[in-house]
Amino acid sequence: MTSSVEVMEAPGEALPTHVRVGYSLGSLTTGAFGTVPGLLLLPYLTDTLGVAAGLAGLLVLLPKAWDVVLNPLVGRISDRTQTRWGARRPYLLFAGLGMAALFAGIFAAPLGISAYSGLYVVVMFLLTATAFGFFQVPYVAMPAEMTSSPDERTRLMTWRVALLATSILVSGALAPIIRDSTGGGVPGYRWMGLFVAAIMVAGTCFAFFSTAKAPTGVITASEPSLRVQLKVVAANRPFRVLVACFVVQATGVACMLGGVEYFARHVLGDPGTTTTLFVVVVSPALVVMPFWRRVGERLGKLKGYVVASITLTVATLVLVAAPVLPNWAVYAIIAVIGFGYAGQQLFGLAMLPDCIAYDTARTGKRQAGVFTGVWTAGETLGLALGPFIFGIVLQAFGYISTTAGMTVTQTDSARTGVLLGFTVVPGLIVGIALVLLRGYDLGDMPAATQSAPAKTKVRTVAGRSTSPGTTTPYDAD
Repeated sequence: MTSSVEVMEAPGEALPTHVRVGYSLGSLTTGAFGTVPGLLLLPYLTDTLGVAAGLAGLLVLLPKAWDVVLNPLVGRISDRTQTRWGARRPYLLFAGLGMAALFAGIFAAPLGISAYSGLYVVVMFLLTATAFGFFQVPYVAMPAEMTSSPDERTRLMTWRVALLATSILVSGALAPIIRDSTGGGVPGYRWMGLFVAAIMVAGTCFAFFSTAKAPTGVITASEPSLRVQLKVVAANRPFRVLVACFVVQATGVACMLGGVEYFARHVLGDPGTTTTLFVVVVSPALVVMPFWRRVGERLGKLKGYVVASITLTVATLVLVAAPVLPNWAVYAIIAVIGFGYAGQQLFGLAMLPDCIAYDTARTGKRQAGVFTGVWTAGETLGLALGPFIFGIVLQAFGYISTTAGMTVTQTDSARTGVLLGFTVVPGLIVGIALVLLRGYDLGDMPAATQSAPAKTKVRTVAGRSTSPGTTTPYDAD
């Protein structure tokens, strides 16, 4: 018995504003999960639970490394899902709400400060990362299916990156404030976990309900097995080189993110500046996205990506002089880092749907979920490797871990490790990654991927034929 459905290809016209904005608000969920663990989980383990820095970095790495295996499977599952809500949206709702509840559990500390506290954290983080995979992979797959226009995808990604920056700003800046204002230590982390969970719930609901009538793309045949699909992914050279570069750069950015609180405490000498540092590095993205979009229109996405990445790299390396600079100069350099980071994120995310559309036009098969599964698996691994690398740097330079309520004076060597882990190490990682972009070329992309009109294809549902022309891109929910 055959089983398939009548479908429509993604239209090439502009998406409604409420769809762009609503979809992009899902970044509240992804941004909070991508930011807060990278910012506070390592300090939570080393300075509250007393876990050694190297081991703490490993505990942060392992759950997210699991997503490297999980996410391509999630992509294949969502590619084959058919519901009245579409293929992707059911995962947004259920995985998003589950992730929020599990995230609050990471910092609940039901065992208090004990020998098993670190084990509890890693188990809860593993479960949260699993739920995140089921949210993130379908979420990232949606733009390639909502529109066939590369320009419209860039507009959509402009909204998404701007709101991602907002999410990072809100969650990353307020999380330390909430932790400290509610007593710090274990109680403060519990309240912080609940706050971030509430942000995730809001982002989930916005993304799910606002895309109810958005186009859902083409439902066509896919490769018969995940192994074959991954071979198809590997054969897509533009995607292969893009994901390699983006993942390595995510590692560098996450290394810097993992060191923010340590940099504030041990280099600037004021842990209260953690929030200020975060605001300075993230807030430029709220105003510079139109600039980077114009750069992309003038130079192309690839050259824009390179310019943004070089800006990010140079500013990060210059920051190594922070101990001898006045605070205003440190903040100015960090603002430039935020400027480059905004462009790097925009162009990377805008180029991804182009690579997926390239594959769809080339193979005629719907496999966006597998591509985004590989993408998010790699990105998640990068976001986990960053804090791990920073933890290893701390361990190598003799950083001393403590439990809540204890105070210890770090050595000059440990402070040097904090400085290098926050500046030179991530700067080199981000800059060297650009070499991986060699070979990225969509010059032979079929014309259909650039301005494909909406078309209806007829398939068979449980042995019944269906007639074309009976739906519009916004009819089905």
